[in-house]
Amino acid sequence: MQRRRATWATSPSAPQPDHSLSADDELAVRNLVARVAQYADGPDVDAYVALFTSDAVWDMPGAPRRGQDEIRAGAEERRTAGTIGPGSNTRHVVSTIAVTVDGDSATADSVWQFYADTATAPRLQLMGTYRDECRRVGSRWKLARRTITFG
Repeated sequence: MQRRRATWATSPSAPQPDHSLSADDELAVRNLVARVAQYADGPDVDAYVALFTSDAVWDMPGAPRRGQDEIRAGAEERRTAGTIGPGSNTRHVVSTIAVTVDGDSATADSVWQFYADTATAPRLQLMGTYRDECRRVGSRWKLARRTITFG
């Protein structure tokens, strides 16, 4: 795989870019963040859980989870309650993603929106920020820690 270098202009107050940043790695991390949102809404819990490292931390106020088994249990509980997944008519939307890659670790900061009633009268139900810590596992990027903030 050919590596490309990312370059961009920065303001004096912005964090200085790592010019060794691989555009391929940045894109892979962005796709990981997008897939987590898509798979949270989809039918395949196994595919969703596979996006996380075995020791991943899901740090959501009031519902923290540690490890793939607890993350799976949380996803299944939300599906059983009808708050996410097929038939729930909900959608996660992730935007304004900023990614920093440092070797086999990466951080993605983003804004999320959670919509309900998407089949009839879509309405914004919740929003906030994600701080995602990602780790390269083999040749793939996985989510190692997600810190969720509401508001």
